Amino acid sequence: MDALNGRNVALLVLCLCAGYALVFAEGEKEIPVTKFGQNIAPTMTFLYCYSCGYRKAFEDYVRLLDEKYPQIQVHGGNYDPPGLNYYLSKMIFALKIIIIVSVVSAVSPFTFLGLNTPSWWAHLQANKLYACMMIFFLGNMLEGQLISSGAFEITLNDVPVWSKLQTGRFPSPEVLFQIIDNHLQFTEKVQENPDFVK
Repeated sequence: MDALNGRNVALLVLCLCAGYALVFAEGEKEIPVTKFGQNIAPTMTFLYCYSCGYRKAFEDYVRLLDEKYPQIQVHGGNYDPPGLNYYLSKMIFALKIIIIVSVVSAVSPFTFLGLNTPSWWAHLQANKLYACMMIFFLGNMLEGQLISSGAFEITLNDVPVWSKLQTGRFPSPEVLFQIIDNHLQFTEKVQENPDFVK
């Protein structure tokens, strides 16, 4: 009877870990207020695919923009993939944690379901370290493939000005400067840095 209670506690811990991973990993998103007509500095936002390695490109653009337009506030963040990919990646994360905890705690989910334990599960139990590492790396690989969007989206004062998803490429610095100049031509407080070397 004590073994049954211990297994129930282990199952409860597994369910709580999975619930925590699914519920608390997703934050609330707010709809930003547009900045046109307000007396604040222009804001440029970059949303990029972090898993694609676009952070370096973002940092390069921030450096260039800071040199030429020091008044513009630049923000960046990860572009969440649209559709089911985001939720599938969270489900794979929860499943990965549940399987790893099951392997480490020697709890067989097949016994709870009234099924015979397969031989591959016994192999996982016999090689816990190897099994946990493989589950972790395979789970991360699947999650990375699901959330890789290839996005590099740029907005100026909450108005989209460039989309790598639509164009298929990054903007050249000259093109980005031209876009900024066109969008800010009606604003007199943002001027080009006269010391900027072209």
